[in-house]
Amino acid sequence: MRYRLEEQQCRNLAVSSVAEWLLPNGIGGYAMGTVSGLNTRRYHGHLIAAITPPTGRMNLLASIEAYVAAVGSNPVGISTNQYPGTLYPDGYLYLTEFSVDQTARWTWRAAGVEIHKEIAIQPDSNAVTVFYKNAGPVACTLTLRPLVQHRDHHENFHEHAGYPESMQLDQHQTVLSSNGVSLYLIHAGAEETPVQGWYYRIEHVRELERGLDPRDDLYCPCELCYHLAPGQEVAIVASTEPGAQPYRPAEPETSDRVLTAALKDAAGKFLIRASQRTSLIAGYPWFTDWGRDTMISLPGLLLHTGRVQEARHLLADYATQMFQGLIPNRFVENGEHPDYNTVDATLWFANAIYKTLAAEWHEPFARQMIGSLQQMLEWHRKGTLFGIKVDEADGLLTQGQDGVQLTWMDAKVGDWVVTPRRGKPVEINGLWINALCCIEWIAEKLGGFDLLRQQAADLSARAEAHFEAKFWHEGRGHYLDTVDPDDGSLRPNQLIPMALPFSCVHPDHAKRALAVVTRHLVTPAGIRTLGPEEPGYRGRYTGPLSELDASYHQGTAWPWLMGSYATALVRYSDDRREAKRCLRYAKIMLADYGLGGIAEVYDGDEPQKPGGCPYQAWSVGEYLRAWIEDVGGD
Repeated sequence: MRYRLEEQQCRNLAVSSVAEWLLPNGIGGYAMGTVSGLNTRRYHGHLIAAITPPTGRMNLLASIEAYVAAVGSNPVGISTNQYPGTLYPDGYLYLTEFSVDQTARWTWRAAGVEIHKEIAIQPDSNAVTVFYKNAGPVACTLTLRPLVQHRDHHENFHEHAGYPESMQLDQHQTVLSSNGVSLYLIHAGAEETPVQGWYYRIEHVRELERGLDPRDDLYCPCELCYHLAPGQEVAIVASTEPGAQPYRPAEPETSDRVLTAALKDAAGKFLIRASQRTSLIAGYPWFTDWGRDTMISLPGLLLHTGRVQEARHLLADYATQMFQGLIPNRFVENGEHPDYNTVDATLWFANAIYKTLAAEWHEPFARQMIGSLQQMLEWHRKGTLFGIKVDEADGLLTQGQDGVQLTWMDAKVGDWVVTPRRGKPVEINGLWINALCCIEWIAEKLGGFDLLRQQAADLSARAEAHFEAKFWHEGRGHYLDTVDPDDGSLRPNQLIPMALPFSCVHPDHAKRALAVVTRHLVTPAGIRTLGPEEPGYRGRYTGPLSELDASYHQGTAWPWLMGSYATALVRYSDDRREAKRCLRYAKIMLADYGLGGIAEVYDGDEPQKPGGCPYQAWSVGEYLRAWIEDVGGD
């Protein structure tokens, strides 16, 4: 799917510096930036390499400062950098068109010259190619200054003695090494002049908004000059390996495409096939692969895009990381040991296994997974980490520990857990019953697992018998968010048990709860995390990082929850038309923040501004799943 901005939008910095593009390489690295060319995040750059795929991400080539001049005229800057209080150069003023699909493309007209720039990321490799072409009728001179750094993409970079640790310049390439990583800049055909100077205090405005250090110093190793005849093109390759060649993908289809295809295109950005594991990146640019996000996203991103084999590989890889009946909450960026502080990732894991086998039965995979599911069941019965344990009195799952947030509502500010939800959360117990039913289904289909099947059946029947009595609140007309202790706050978590394959809710109660959710929580861009009339509601997701975390699940609307809402609408109200109307809003979201992606969150109040990650896996995955499963797609 190709996304375009025309001249008026490109030259409006309020538009072009907010709209972002992303080109992932499939092993955790990426290129990312804004339409204007201005790097507004520390995560923006032409090459962010995954040094230890899919993690160890390092920002190496931040940008390329570019100047163009027709013969006999003064050079004009066509790139854009922000410094405290000023922009220089201000190349966005000459930008006439931008588009992105498999590559990102810009067109500038300045000083009587038309220049095209194109960025292409090489799949399964930490290499990017930047093409420049003289698309006008007159010869010109193009001067390029690569701005480099060697830093973790979460951190900042400042001038320091000894950077780079080594540098080699010759006619065709420049090699800079630091921290054990080499950056190869291949620039055949250029007139190279050593510069070796610093660009100080380049400012990233989005980090300033988040209350973080917004400034980087960047290093320029050389100046590259090209004399381009009309129609002539040159290429610069940046890579962590020697010998990389220019790369440009095949032209994408140009026929009209509908929402299904657009969502499937978006889905492809998140799949990671690295030597360590097959996985899904939770969101670009700052997330790694999170167990919960991966399992929620898997049906949409993999099963509904024809990647069933990749789904099996992913689930098998996660199974090898199981510890005391839990899969990891997240794989950390640096370090060897993943985090396990989650109560629901493993329950979503069981759901993903079921959906993968339902999509395509594969007996060897089923036999491999049944052992992991049995381990999950046994540890949950006897008790595992963080107080996660089946309550023998009612068969429901309880959890919680001081200072730890275990559900998907996991925001924490210092020592303050914003939504602790200790006890028995509604979606956790819907997921627990669903997981037991998944085990029963797989065991019965395999045969020879009668004891396990009966254990799962008995446990699910017991928990289901207590679910309605515990969670349904007649006076409020919806399900409690947690019980033991009770919390009657109006939250969207009750949608999840309604939408799971093995739902435990009473249909009449589900219909009544849906009406309340529709009236108070549903917005065009997602579902509010707290009712506007509830104490503590925050309708704006804005401010420094502490304020963002405090409002994260206190009213902010999340697109991924729209998938469960649409499924519940179709299942309990048979309102396929309304579900389709809600899901169609994805067309707007795919083009209003991260081009070709759906944002992590939106404001709860109108006008709903997008925020968080511009490319969020479960936002795309759940829209795609519900669009295909519940309303039949286009």
